[in-house]
Amino acid sequence: MQTLLDVILPVFLVIGFGYVAVWAKLFPASGIDGVMKFTQNFAIPCLLFQAIAHLDLSASLTPALMVSFFGGAAICFALGIFGARLLFRRDWEDCVAIGFCCLFSNSVLLGLPITERAYGTDALAGNFAIVAFHAPFCYGLGITVMEVVRNRGETGLTMLRNVGRAMFRNALVIGILAGFAVNLSGLILPTVVEDALSLIVRAALPAALFALGGVLIQYRPEGDMKAIAMVCAVALLVHPALVWTFGSALSLPMDAFRSGVLTAAMAPGFNAYIFANMYGRARRVAASSVLIATAVSILSVWFWLGALP
Repeated sequence: MQTLLDVILPVFLVIGFGYVAVWAKLFPASGIDGVMKFTQNFAIPCLLFQAIAHLDLSASLTPALMVSFFGGAAICFALGIFGARLLFRRDWEDCVAIGFCCLFSNSVLLGLPITERAYGTDALAGNFAIVAFHAPFCYGLGITVMEVVRNRGETGLTMLRNVGRAMFRNALVIGILAGFAVNLSGLILPTVVEDALSLIVRAALPAALFALGGVLIQYRPEGDMKAIAMVCAVALLVHPALVWTFGSALSLPMDAFRSGVLTAAMAPGFNAYIFANMYGRARRVAASSVLIATAVSILSVWFWLGALP
């Protein structure tokens, strides 16, 4: 329990600073929009670019782990979409944003440190494999489905053109694709460029968490608690259970099995709110789900750690 508190409490403190700063009028609410644009359009794309550019992709390709984790994630995405539609009668665009909350686990900020503290540094190979393809898979799937939903009624060619335009104008997707381009080409970036990127990247997560705290002033969970509860249940219980089932069926090695289940058991990452904010859909559900699921994960991750062999 102390390990989980040591990892999760700093996250809450940064979120709390943002909330209190806006609540006490020490930081303007309008300024939060600027911080969000900085993280969404610059800092996080740089983080994704740098991470993917330096990954050992050949070591990251473990088919059984990829199928177990991302197959479970895709099922949770569908459960979130159709749950929001059938249970809460949300618009389809809202449903996709809520589904994305069920899809995107906090694989870096929570997944890596919790796995490392539980099983040691040598057990992180599976985590890095997931992280390598996590953002490309989730954003690729989420943006494609959202654009298809937004362009329903259009001809197939028009829909395809609109999806492509949305994908390749998105700063996050551009950062991901540029990272793969550098990685696969073997291009070595000048040291001065790497240092500049590192400066921006160091600001990405704290700025994003601070902005989330400020956002929660605007998007309180009033009237959305059932949708938020559904997101928490799917993200914290259903996803790891699916990875457990698939991993057992595919005879995953124990280290990879632990990495897959624990990463799936993490609360929705801040990117869930980034996605909702990008489209202006279900932002209250996304912001509150990140906060509440992160708090509840103190108990749920404790459960999964106890269940894992």
